[in-house]
Amino acid sequence: MRTLAILGSTGSVGRQCLQVVEELRERFNVAGLAAGQNVEQLAGQVARFHPELVSVASQERVGPLRARLRALGVAREPEILWGREGLNAVATHVRADLVVSAAVGVVGLEATYQALAAGKRVALATKEVLVVAGELVTRAAEVAGTDILPVDSEHNALHQCLRAGQAREVRRLILTGSGGPFLGWPRKRLARVTPRQALQHPNWRMGKRITVDSATLMNKGFEIIEARWLFGLRPEKIEVVIHPQSTIHSMVEFVDGSVLAQLAPPDMRLPLQYALTYPERLPSTNHRLNWAELRKLEFRLPDEKKFPCLRLAREALKGGGSWPCVLNAADEVAVEAFLARRLRFPQIPELIERVLETTTPAPLRSIEEVLACDRQARAYATHLLTTLGRKKRRQR
Repeated sequence: MRTLAILGSTGSVGRQCLQVVEELRERFNVAGLAAGQNVEQLAGQVARFHPELVSVASQERVGPLRARLRALGVAREPEILWGREGLNAVATHVRADLVVSAAVGVVGLEATYQALAAGKRVALATKEVLVVAGELVTRAAEVAGTDILPVDSEHNALHQCLRAGQAREVRRLILTGSGGPFLGWPRKRLARVTPRQALQHPNWRMGKRITVDSATLMNKGFEIIEARWLFGLRPEKIEVVIHPQSTIHSMVEFVDGSVLAQLAPPDMRLPLQYALTYPERLPSTNHRLNWAELRKLEFRLPDEKKFPCLRLAREALKGGGSWPCVLNAADEVAVEAFLARRLRFPQIPELIERVLETTTPAPLRSIEEVLACDRQARAYATHLLTTLGRKKRRQR
């Protein structure tokens, strides 16, 4: 039986992870859960899964959590911690042998690093961990002799396909993307995109930021950076192809010309189950392709002029050092501003590019340096928002 600790248990991926655990109760125990502000959701998870340790965002949430646990009739209250120390304690729980890293943003970076350094296997569902600190995180896993198992559907698909061959046999990795809700739109029309339109992903139901990142194709850019660290390939051997049906989640082309693709319905519970049970494959009744409805599979190359975020991500990866961290921070600020209607949709890559152009990439030697870089880049991007905000008002 495998014992889990879950970072970000009340988020979308965390909830789906616990659905998988519930379906396979004979396979898993839950030792620790870390959440943010949602004590109502967390209390229900404690009542169902009986963890020994839980963590919330701040000390102010401890009282409401305890009150909710009493209201639910939880007889045995877990140890409750909070903040950075609580998150790290869940990630390094002595009984946990698998840590699911699903905390949104860079919040879970240090805890994920600590889990790997402690020799825990990590099922990674948070893009930011490898985007902002890929070299540090993968080195920690290598030193500890443990694994990072990707939960993100594209990288999970690559992981599955790569089991068919050796690293020296790989010609390239092909990440697929739906193209988002504006795939067929002319470039001029993007200036009138509203937050509501950007949040209407054609195939997936995800959090707001990742949904907007999918619309700008920044999500694919982040995935290139992730793939570089997960699989150790040079950036030029990682490509992106637009596949509107989201049925093929990614592909591997081998040196002999063979291409292996992983197909599945767009349901995060499938890659979660794969990561939780690896190297086994367990039966599932929830994930079946409907071949009668699968009438066509389309592919096209991404339009980087219309969606420049993909180019910016490649440039940040090439620049190395602190640039991917700056890229991520600037993107988060830009997306938040767009959702608050302070930026137009085409101004998202404009802001990111301005932040990168005025930042010199520098080595990041520790998690503390990564977090400091993240704070500085966010502050600078927020400062630049005022300039772009004035430009937006003039163009109305």
